Amino acid sequence: MGRKWNNIKEKKASKDANTSRVYAKFGVEIYVAAKKGEPDPESNRALKVVLERAKTYNVPKAIIDRALDKAKGSGDENYEELRYEGFGPNGSMIIVDALTNNVNRTAPAVRSAFNKNGGNMGVSGSVSYMFDPTAVIGVEGKSAEEVMDLLLEADLDVRDILEEEEAVIVYAEPDQFHAVQEAFKAAGITEFTVAELTMLAQNFVTLPEEGQVLFEKLIDALEDLEDVQQVYHNVEFEE
Repeated sequence: MGRKWNNIKEKKASKDANTSRVYAKFGVEIYVAAKKGEPDPESNRALKVVLERAKTYNVPKAIIDRALDKAKGSGDENYEELRYEGFGPNGSMIIVDALTNNVNRTAPAVRSAFNKNGGNMGVSGSVSYMFDPTAVIGVEGKSAEEVMDLLLEADLDVRDILEEEEAVIVYAEPDQFHAVQEAFKAAGITEFTVAELTMLAQNFVTLPEEGQVLFEKLIDALEDLEDVQQVYHNVEFEE
Protein backbone atom coordinates (compact mmCIF):
# COMPACT_ATOMS: atom_id res chain seq x y z
CA MET A 1 0.00 0.00 0.00
CA GLY A 2 2.99 2.27 0.49
CA ARG A 3 1.80 4.40 3.38
CA LYS A 4 3.19 3.95 6.87
CA TRP A 5 0.16 4.80 8.98
CA ASN A 6 1.85 4.62 12.36
CA ASN A 7 4.57 7.06 11.31
CA ILE A 8 2.00 9.52 10.01
CA LYS A 9 -0.08 9.23 13.17
CA GLU A 10 2.95 9.69 15.42
CA LYS A 11 4.04 12.78 13.47
CA LYS A 12 0.57 14.27 13.69
CA ALA A 13 0.27 13.47 17.39
CA SER A 14 3.66 15.06 18.05
CA LYS A 15 2.69 18.22 16.17
CA ASP A 16 -0.58 18.50 18.08
CA ALA A 17 0.83 17.46 21.46
CA ASN A 18 0.90 20.97 22.94
CA THR A 19 -2.26 22.33 21.38
CA SER A 20 -5.99 21.80 21.77
CA ARG A 21 -6.58 21.99 18.02
CA VAL A 22 -7.02 18.28 17.40
CA TYR A 23 -9.46 18.02 20.32
CA ALA A 24 -11.51 20.97 19.10
CA LYS A 25 -11.81 19.42 15.65
CA PHE A 26 -12.91 16.11 17.13
CA GLY A 27 -15.47 18.00 19.20
CA VAL A 28 -17.04 19.40 16.04
CA GLU A 29 -16.89 16.07 14.22
CA ILE A 30 -18.52 14.21 17.13
CA TYR A 31 -21.24 16.86 17.42
CA VAL A 32 -22.03 16.71 13.69
CA ALA A 33 -22.10 12.90 13.63
CA ALA A 34 -24.33 12.79 16.70
CA LYS A 35 -26.76 15.32 15.19
CA LYS A 36 -27.13 13.17 12.06
CA GLY A 37 -28.90 10.46 14.05
CA GLU A 38 -29.19 9.30 17.62
CA PRO A 39 -26.34 10.45 19.90
CA ASP A 40 -25.70 6.77 20.66
CA PRO A 41 -22.80 5.01 18.88
CA GLU A 42 -24.58 1.67 19.00
CA SER A 43 -27.36 2.98 16.76
CA ASN A 44 -25.38 5.66 14.91
CA ARG A 45 -22.63 4.08 12.83
CA ALA A 46 -21.14 7.42 11.73
CA LEU A 47 -20.79 8.45 15.36
CA LYS A 48 -19.21 5.11 16.25
CA VAL A 49 -16.53 5.61 13.59
CA VAL A 50 -15.66 9.07 14.92
CA LEU A 51 -15.48 7.84 18.51
CA GLU A 52 -13.19 4.97 17.53
CA ARG A 53 -10.89 7.47 15.77
CA ALA A 54 -11.00 9.74 18.82
CA LYS A 55 -9.73 6.90 21.01
CA THR A 56 -6.63 6.46 18.86
CA TYR A 57 -5.84 10.16 19.30
CA ASN A 58 -6.42 10.02 23.06
CA VAL A 59 -9.16 12.64 22.95
CA PRO A 60 -10.18 13.34 26.57
CA LYS A 61 -13.52 11.94 27.69
CA ALA A 62 -14.57 15.43 28.76
CA ILE A 63 -14.30 16.66 25.16
CA ILE A 64 -16.32 13.72 23.87
CA ASP A 65 -19.00 14.06 26.56
CA ARG A 66 -19.30 17.81 25.95
CA ALA A 67 -19.89 17.29 22.22
CA LEU A 68 -22.46 14.54 22.86
CA ASP A 69 -24.27 16.61 25.48
CA LYS A 70 -24.40 19.53 23.06
CA ALA A 71 -25.93 17.28 20.39
CA LYS A 72 -28.47 15.91 22.88
CA GLY A 73 -29.37 19.35 24.17
CA SER A 74 -30.04 22.68 22.57
CA GLY A 75 -27.13 22.73 20.15
CA ASP A 76 -28.47 24.05 16.85
CA GLU A 77 -25.31 24.89 14.90
CA ASN A 78 -25.51 23.80 11.28
CA TYR A 79 -22.35 22.45 9.72
CA GLU A 80 -21.84 21.67 6.06
CA GLU A 81 -19.52 18.94 4.80
CA LEU A 82 -17.26 20.19 2.04
CA ARG A 83 -14.52 18.60 -0.03
CA TYR A 84 -11.80 20.51 -1.85
CA GLU A 85 -9.28 19.04 -4.26
CA GLY A 86 -5.99 20.40 -5.44
CA PHE A 87 -2.37 19.97 -6.37
CA GLY A 88 0.83 20.56 -4.44
CA PRO A 89 4.44 20.85 -5.57
CA ASN A 90 5.57 18.59 -8.42
CA GLY A 91 2.01 17.59 -9.26
CA SER A 92 1.27 15.98 -5.89
CA MET A 93 -2.43 15.45 -5.19
CA ILE A 94 -4.40 16.59 -2.15
CA ILE A 95 -7.96 16.16 -0.87
CA VAL A 96 -9.24 18.42 1.91
CA ASP A 97 -12.37 17.55 3.88
CA ALA A 98 -13.95 20.28 5.96
CA LEU A 99 -16.86 20.82 8.34
CA THR A 100 -17.95 24.42 8.43
CA ASN A 101 -20.70 26.66 9.68
CA ASN A 102 -19.49 29.42 7.36
CA VAL A 103 -18.76 28.41 3.76
CA ASN A 104 -17.74 31.96 2.89
CA ARG A 105 -14.90 31.65 5.39
CA THR A 106 -13.70 28.17 4.51
CA ALA A 107 -13.28 28.22 0.74
CA PRO A 108 -11.08 31.38 0.63
CA ALA A 109 -8.97 30.06 3.53
CA VAL A 110 -8.32 26.75 1.78
CA ARG A 111 -7.55 28.48 -1.51
CA SER A 112 -5.16 30.87 0.22
CA ALA A 113 -3.32 27.98 1.92
CA PHE A 114 -2.81 26.32 -1.47
CA ASN A 115 -1.72 29.50 -3.24
CA LYS A 116 0.75 30.60 -0.56
CA ASN A 117 2.49 27.23 -0.36
CA GLY A 118 3.19 26.19 -3.91
CA GLY A 119 -0.14 24.58 -4.69
CA ASN A 120 -3.37 25.34 -6.47
CA MET A 121 -6.96 24.23 -6.09
CA GLY A 122 -8.59 22.10 -8.75
CA VAL A 123 -12.18 21.49 -9.69
CA SER A 124 -14.32 18.83 -8.07
CA GLY A 125 -13.22 15.39 -9.25
CA SER A 126 -9.81 16.52 -10.50
CA VAL A 127 -8.00 14.50 -7.83
CA SER A 128 -10.44 12.22 -6.01
CA TYR A 129 -10.62 9.73 -8.87
CA MET A 130 -7.06 8.75 -7.96
CA PHE A 131 -8.03 7.86 -4.39
CA ASP A 132 -10.11 5.01 -2.96
CA PRO A 133 -12.30 5.22 0.16
CA THR A 134 -10.65 2.78 2.57
CA ALA A 135 -10.98 1.52 6.13
CA VAL A 136 -7.59 1.37 7.88
CA ILE A 137 -7.35 -0.46 11.20
CA GLY A 138 -4.13 -1.21 13.06
CA VAL A 139 -3.34 -3.47 16.01
CA GLU A 140 -0.25 -4.46 17.96
CA GLY A 141 0.74 -7.79 19.47
CA LYS A 142 -0.24 -9.91 16.47
CA SER A 143 1.55 -11.03 13.33
CA ALA A 144 0.10 -10.52 9.86
CA GLU A 145 -0.52 -14.26 9.65
CA GLU A 146 -2.42 -14.28 12.94
CA VAL A 147 -4.53 -11.34 11.83
CA MET A 148 -5.28 -13.02 8.52
CA ASP A 149 -6.42 -16.18 10.30
CA LEU A 150 -8.53 -14.15 12.70
CA LEU A 151 -10.30 -12.33 9.87
CA LEU A 152 -10.79 -15.49 7.83
CA GLU A 153 -12.47 -17.09 10.84
CA ALA A 154 -14.83 -14.11 10.85
CA ASP A 155 -15.45 -14.67 7.12
CA LEU A 156 -13.90 -11.32 6.21
CA ASP A 157 -12.02 -10.91 2.94
CA VAL A 158 -10.13 -7.61 3.20
CA ARG A 159 -7.97 -5.76 0.68
CA ASP A 160 -4.60 -6.19 2.37
CA ILE A 161 -2.84 -6.96 5.65
CA LEU A 162 0.63 -5.50 6.16
CA GLU A 163 3.16 -5.33 8.96
CA GLU A 164 4.21 -1.70 9.36
CA GLU A 165 6.63 -0.80 12.14
CA GLU A 166 5.41 -2.68 15.25
CA ALA A 167 1.79 -2.92 14.16
CA VAL A 168 -0.28 -4.87 11.69
CA ILE A 169 -2.41 -2.69 9.45
CA VAL A 170 -5.60 -3.95 7.82
CA TYR A 171 -6.83 -2.23 4.67
CA ALA A 172 -10.51 -2.99 4.01
CA GLU A 173 -13.61 -1.74 2.27
CA PRO A 174 -15.27 1.16 4.14
CA ASP A 175 -18.35 -0.92 4.91
CA GLN A 176 -16.11 -3.49 6.63
CA PHE A 177 -14.84 -1.00 9.23
CA HIS A 178 -17.08 -2.18 12.06
CA ALA A 179 -16.93 -5.86 11.08
CA VAL A 180 -13.11 -5.86 11.22
CA GLN A 181 -13.15 -4.18 14.61
CA GLU A 182 -15.74 -6.61 15.94
CA ALA A 183 -13.59 -9.52 14.76
CA PHE A 184 -10.65 -8.12 16.71
CA LYS A 185 -12.77 -7.45 19.78
CA ALA A 186 -14.12 -11.01 19.69
CA ALA A 187 -10.47 -12.12 19.88
CA GLY A 188 -9.88 -9.91 22.92
CA ILE A 189 -8.25 -6.98 21.06
CA THR A 190 -9.91 -3.71 22.03
CA GLU A 191 -7.13 -1.17 21.48
CA PHE A 192 -6.29 0.07 17.98
CA THR A 193 -3.24 2.04 16.86
CA VAL A 194 -5.18 3.29 13.85
CA ALA A 195 -8.93 3.34 13.18
CA GLU A 196 -9.67 5.50 10.17
CA LEU A 197 -12.05 5.83 7.26
CA THR A 198 -9.75 7.51 4.80
CA MET A 199 -9.08 8.30 1.16
CA LEU A 200 -6.11 6.18 0.12
CA ALA A 201 -4.10 7.15 -2.94
CA GLN A 202 -3.90 4.51 -5.65
CA ASN A 203 -0.27 5.46 -6.28
CA PHE A 204 2.20 7.31 -4.07
CA VAL A 205 4.97 9.63 -5.16
CA THR A 206 8.15 10.93 -3.55
CA LEU A 207 9.32 14.51 -3.89
CA PRO A 208 12.78 16.04 -4.17
CA GLU A 209 14.01 17.55 -0.91
CA GLU A 210 12.99 21.10 -1.79
CA GLY A 211 9.57 19.98 -2.95
CA GLN A 212 9.06 17.89 0.19
CA VAL A 213 9.80 20.85 2.46
CA LEU A 214 7.30 23.02 0.56
CA PHE A 215 4.74 20.22 0.54
CA GLU A 216 4.96 19.77 4.31
CA LYS A 217 4.39 23.50 4.74
CA LEU A 218 1.30 23.26 2.54
CA ILE A 219 -0.11 20.30 4.50
CA ASP A 220 0.58 22.06 7.80
CA ALA A 221 -1.14 25.22 6.54
CA LEU A 222 -4.22 23.25 5.50
CA GLU A 223 -4.39 21.25 8.73
CA ASP A 224 -4.05 24.46 10.75
CA LEU A 225 -7.30 25.80 9.30
CA GLU A 226 -10.15 25.80 11.80
CA ASP A 227 -12.67 24.13 9.48
CA VAL A 228 -10.42 21.44 8.00
CA GLN A 229 -10.97 17.98 9.47
CA GLN A 230 -8.90 15.73 7.22
CA VAL A 231 -6.19 16.16 4.60
CA TYR A 232 -5.35 13.23 2.30
CA HIS A 233 -2.50 13.13 -0.20
CA ASN A 234 -0.39 10.85 -2.37
CA VAL A 235 3.07 11.79 -1.11
CA GLU A 236 5.24 9.28 0.71
CA PHE A 237 7.73 11.03 2.95
CA GLU A 238 11.28 9.74 2.97
CA GLU A 239 12.54 8.79 6.41
